[in-house]
Amino acid sequence: MTVAGAGQVGATAAFVMALKGTADVVLVDVAEGIAQGKALDMMHARSVEQFPGSVIGSSNYAAGAGSDVVVITAGVPRKPGMTRDDLLTINGTIMRSVVEQAVAVSPDAVLLCVTNPLDVMTYLAWRVSGLPSSRVLGMGGVLDSARFAYFIARATGAALSDVDAVVLGAHGDTMVPLPRLSTVAGRPLTEVLSAEAVAAVVKSTVYGGAEVVSLLQSGSAFFAPGVSVAAMVAAIVGDTHETMSSCVLLDGQYGLSGVYLNVPAVLGRSGVIEVPEWGLTADELCALQDSASGVIDAVASLGLGG
Repeated sequence: MTVAGAGQVGATAAFVMALKGTADVVLVDVAEGIAQGKALDMMHARSVEQFPGSVIGSSNYAAGAGSDVVVITAGVPRKPGMTRDDLLTINGTIMRSVVEQAVAVSPDAVLLCVTNPLDVMTYLAWRVSGLPSSRVLGMGGVLDSARFAYFIARATGAALSDVDAVVLGAHGDTMVPLPRLSTVAGRPLTEVLSAEAVAAVVKSTVYGGAEVVSLLQSGSAFFAPGVSVAAMVAAIVGDTHETMSSCVLLDGQYGLSGVYLNVPAVLGRSGVIEVPEWGLTADELCALQDSASGVIDAVASLGLGG
């Protein structure tokens, strides 16, 4: 497998996948020495943890030729005050280059995009790659759902293992956490917390990534994104058919078509196996469609529509 981008997210994902034995990883970065140095550091840890996976670093995509999965984290991270959409133009240029080089040497790979703004960049990767949409998806919903689960557990005092959280929509400020479909020990969150407390948890989730950026002052979140990537890759290469909130191309589901958005999707060896349509209330559906409209507008601004 190839991880394009040896920054914090890419390196974390690569290390977690090696640690768990999910795959052997080729970490690629255009900055000479960065990927090689981080890969060597990871392998120095191998004798301590005795993990089975290996990591090698390179500045050439040919090193990962024939990869089953290509994870794309390359791009510029957010800085304090920046939105994910502020990254649109510069990361769009980077995404085009990465996809073209990666697909040239790994034409049968599943592409998993992480670069922000996630939903637009995943659409761009699909268009540039020429691959079936089932083999191009993005990581956003898993991360947002993980953040939602954390804030639910913190607010309720429940064990994280008892929390099942669901977030759909764009990976950004218009994301759609679903309290009604999120549970604590099997009970809907709306029955566990007051409406005011639920609203506070939802707000914390929506702005969770921005809070990390603000606290770090330089760079953005990487531990939670990295493990979220690793979880999705494990589902793909393990052909688990697990349902995860993933950025996928919609084809009529939820009244939307031709837009990449985070919704529940069944993942397996060929990428996206199925996109089942969950039953949403009128308000939830409206929020999801409003979230999609921002992605559609951003795609149009890059001249990618149609």
